[in-house]
Amino acid sequence: MTPIVAIVGRPNVGKSTLFNRLVGKDLAIVHDEPGVTRDRHYADAHLHGRDVTIVDTGGFDPSSTGAIGKGIARHVEAAIAEADAILCILDATVAPTPTDREAVALLRRSDKPVLYVANKADTAERALEGNDLYSLGLDQVFMVSATHGRGLAQLEARLVEVLPRPTGDEPDPGVEGLPHIAIVGRPNAGKSSLFNRLSGEERSLVDSEPGTTVDPVDTRIEIKGRECILVDTAGIRRRTKVTGAVESASVMRAIRAVGRAGVVLLLADSTEPVAEQDARLLGLATARGRATIVGLSKSDLLERHEKSKIEQAAHDVLHFASWAPTVVVSAKSGEGLNELKSLLLRAWDAYNRRVPTGELNRFFANVLEKQPPPTHGGRAPRLYYITQAEIAPPVFIIMCNHPEAVKASYRRFVANQIRAAFDFTAVPVIVHFRARSRRK
Repeated sequence: MTPIVAIVGRPNVGKSTLFNRLVGKDLAIVHDEPGVTRDRHYADAHLHGRDVTIVDTGGFDPSSTGAIGKGIARHVEAAIAEADAILCILDATVAPTPTDREAVALLRRSDKPVLYVANKADTAERALEGNDLYSLGLDQVFMVSATHGRGLAQLEARLVEVLPRPTGDEPDPGVEGLPHIAIVGRPNAGKSSLFNRLSGEERSLVDSEPGTTVDPVDTRIEIKGRECILVDTAGIRRRTKVTGAVESASVMRAIRAVGRAGVVLLLADSTEPVAEQDARLLGLATARGRATIVGLSKSDLLERHEKSKIEQAAHDVLHFASWAPTVVVSAKSGEGLNELKSLLLRAWDAYNRRVPTGELNRFFANVLEKQPPPTHGGRAPRLYYITQAEIAPPVFIIMCNHPEAVKASYRRFVANQIRAAFDFTAVPVIVHFRARSRRK
């Protein structure tokens, strides 16, 4: 699994600035006023050849007695508990404070690798001021400027050194080559019941009370004669409803399971209307480029005439990913399981399918003959050739003269034509239009 790096420290030391710098995007709000960050904020980053998940936290202030302060403290403690390494941010321009001392004492008890970082060391003079922080009993302090990027190369290099090395214990779709399927959904959607039915044994505890599953549960199963890895995950509620460190950690692990999977089965309770949260989870899977199937569970509780209505309602809510097939299933009666198994294998094969360039361009020539791109903004786009750049998910590059003149509707048309022609079932086909002059 991708290692987690937590950024902690007292308020207004520049944690969010460093977070944005490490992930390469302005994701966290940065303001001179302390206490702007309250919740934990997660983002993926690539540091010195390693993929990591960076966690920004609110300012640690043990003296705070308000509800918000106590809530921030719980988030900080949860981030420390789940982290593989910790960056403790201090202020190079200020002498060590009692809060800094308490933070250092807390981190020493965590038994986690901790790097101490003196931020705001924008100049050599300020870096000298930061040497006062060694009075906290620290062996090494990294002098950095998150605003200007000073000293970050050394910090990132050391951070990668202290991270746990990949053990190979976690299944990965690109390493083991086995179909890797994650079941996700809201609490009490029937994920564990379906997981147990597919695995043929009670691998996950099933209870009518939501939130029974906490940690993702992996198992090897056989689907139609092929060995697969199936992952049951905790139910994911709306972020505003997530309470407590345990649930927060469970949700994070469920989201990470989506990142490890090649195929995501979004399971929704068919006895309830498909909700906005289901759409968010589908968006999460598609944004990460995962093959996705929508399952409507507990069909044994529905009348025959209700099933088609429920399926159509799901299509209406999840219309933005109309390519994701929907199947009505019941873990109790076994209804729809054969169809679901076939879809899971087809989705995995499509996710990893590569189309030969020659075959792809013969198909593309037919598409252009039947439906050339329309003129847009006074420009007539000319599409020269197509090639598949990547698999898992499939990414296609089309070279043309004016990519900006290719309408969004035509881009969707080309993607749908590719999906239909080469059976990219349940896969988000990605098509990029790149500029190239005709002479070249």
